[in-house]
Amino acid sequence: MTFQNEGTVDRFLRIIAAAALLGLAFAGIPAAPWLYVTVALAAILAVTGAVGFCPIYAVLRLSTRPVRH
Repeated sequence: MTFQNEGTVDRFLRIIAAAALLGLAFAGIPAAPWLYVTVALAAILAVTGAVGFCPIYAVLRLSTRPVRH
């Protein structure tokens, strides 16, 4: 039984977005408190992209994973 609700493209885009946000944070572009929001969002995107499960998708009963027959 799998609990993943993210497809491969979705996961890839989340990891890329997390890397971009971390790049902005390390470049010092957002100032506090937005810096903390940026890092937190990057962490959430990285974790959900790595695991393949998004709690918001689960609540909304969405999935970007292809249907297997």
